[in-house]
Amino acid sequence: MAAAFTWVGLWLLSCLALVSMSKAQHAHQFIYNQGFRNANLHVDGSAKILSNGLLQLTNTSRLLIAHAFYPSPINFNASSTSPQSLSFSTNFVFAIVPESEDASGHGAAFVIAESTDFTHADAVQYLGLVHQSTNGNSSNHFFAVEFDTIFSLGTDTIDGNHVGIDLNGVKSNQSISSAYFSNEEGKNISLDLKNGHPIQVWIDYDGQQQLLNVTLAPENSLKPNQPLLSTSINLSVILLDTMYVGFSASTGSIGSCSHYILGWSFNRSGEAQSLEISDLPKLPKNGGRRNTVILISIIAAVLLLLVIMGAAYVYRRKKYEELNEDWENEYGPHRFPYKTLYIATEGFKDKQLLGSGGFGKVYKGTLPYFNEQIAVKKVSHESDQGMKEFVSEIVSMGRLRHKNLVRLLGYCRRKKELLLVYECMENGSLDKFLFSDEKSTLNWFQRFQIIRGVASALLYLHEEGEQVVLHRDIKSSNVLLDSNLNGRLGDFGLARLYDHDSVPQTTRLVGTLGYMDPELTRTGRATKAADVFALGAFLLEVACGRKPFDHHAPPGEISLVDLVKKCFIRGAIVDAVDPRLQGHHVVEEMERVLKLGLLCSNTEPDLRPTIVEVVQYLEGNVSLPDVPVDSRAQSIPSSILENSITSDSVISFSSSIGKGLSLNSSRSTDSVLHIGH
Repeated sequence: MAAAFTWVGLWLLSCLALVSMSKAQHAHQFIYNQGFRNANLHVDGSAKILSNGLLQLTNTSRLLIAHAFYPSPINFNASSTSPQSLSFSTNFVFAIVPESEDASGHGAAFVIAESTDFTHADAVQYLGLVHQSTNGNSSNHFFAVEFDTIFSLGTDTIDGNHVGIDLNGVKSNQSISSAYFSNEEGKNISLDLKNGHPIQVWIDYDGQQQLLNVTLAPENSLKPNQPLLSTSINLSVILLDTMYVGFSASTGSIGSCSHYILGWSFNRSGEAQSLEISDLPKLPKNGGRRNTVILISIIAAVLLLLVIMGAAYVYRRKKYEELNEDWENEYGPHRFPYKTLYIATEGFKDKQLLGSGGFGKVYKGTLPYFNEQIAVKKVSHESDQGMKEFVSEIVSMGRLRHKNLVRLLGYCRRKKELLLVYECMENGSLDKFLFSDEKSTLNWFQRFQIIRGVASALLYLHEEGEQVVLHRDIKSSNVLLDSNLNGRLGDFGLARLYDHDSVPQTTRLVGTLGYMDPELTRTGRATKAADVFALGAFLLEVACGRKPFDHHAPPGEISLVDLVKKCFIRGAIVDAVDPRLQGHHVVEEMERVLKLGLLCSNTEPDLRPTIVEVVQYLEGNVSLPDVPVDSRAQSIPSSILENSITSDSVISFSSSIGKGLSLNSSRSTDSVLHIGH
């Protein structure tokens, strides 16, 4: 009898263990293969389950936020010593249906989050996950794979149809244009995320190898042999012991999309079960658009309202009227609507004014809906001569990408104005730190970093791009400082491009007194050596804290080059150093910069170093050559001196043998557009 009771007890314990294991397994994996009709999902915002079991995150209404999460938290055992505990796999099918052909998003995301509470999150580019002030905070503790259908300044680094990996914020850690690998063709094929058809997604993370794979495919396609995105990522700092898994989506303030989830499987301890596409609910035939029923009783009121709005529209259209020609269509992505810039700068009010001068006026602005800080430069022009070529080059400059270049975002033309849109640099131009009391004095470490940054940018312009870019106006007032006081070379208003294997054509002679190569007055041809000459003047002014020409200095010291040369000849070149540094500098670095400034300022172009050599000298990888000793003063053409007023004067004359490209201002028919700081 006792033996029988013992056997029964053991049987009961085994059953309980099996039940416990079953529950544990259920907590680790689930599948919704026939829709979500009976699912107890946690949904909020605009998310809802339709009658056929389709999970609709958003419709096409503006500024919506939606979330749908599996109701129970998933145990990831993040505190476990086993990296494999962080592994997971999921397979789902989603669809993004645009309201119209030109509608965009913003998009949807698969999310693993600490909480299902996103009360303070925003729509548009924030995808219902964060707010501007919380974007990127380490306390957010969420991992997301975003499917973004619109390019957003400040959060995206690629395009308006991409897959991104988000960690605690919506500025993607990794991103790639949407595509899938065709097993038949053996290559990636582009995949439009908002094509209105179901798209399959597989997301697999191996905690042991810390490897994340994201794979896409159209409906009714097998899982591709190669993932779209495969990247090494450590989720141990993101995932906690228990996390919620689900989806988030948002719409924008203009043409939007509906976001749907058709089916979903998840497994925390192995590969997620595959979904059977034929068993999933179907998308609405009308794409989810709401059927609008207009009552006859309000038609008259609507018509009356349309008449009033029509009159207001005509007035507003006149107010925001732009100049737009057929040839500009190819530059569409780089052209900003005037209305957008008008709103961003609060109507170009004086309180938004950052600076003004012969180049025009610069206004600070904030792009609506994006909270992106910009600087808008307004320049007047009287003639369309060369405008097509000029805009073509401006757009080419906008494609330049380097950490030490101020990015030109685009342009706008309205009436007799050209508006150029740049990144906004928080600390303004370098010359304010060097020559005025508006800013605090920069220490030598900061100055040396700025010098190296500007040289690196010029190396990129001369040697590393698809075309050679000649800046033609390198000086401290055209070097802007970001929030970390990193130097960014800006102002491409005088820049010119040409192919690497060609010779630059003779063109209009432009530049700034003290930075302009004397050889230009003879040939009128912009060259790399002319940019190096200007860089030499820049090196000296940063190290010495004074401009290339000081009309108030004693005779013989008006030219900064002459002053440094005299100190060098008597063996005390560091005597020319900016006294505000109070001797706090690295002597070896300072001497290297001053001697390099003299080498770059050689009146013979062939004796100047190339920008490649300049960067090598600054990095200390190559020893400086001997500096030629020439006691002669720097030569300045008398025609320039007679017309100069200050050392900041912008000089412009036409070459007798070349066609100059200019944008005439209202003050002079022969002035050159000079985009200053």
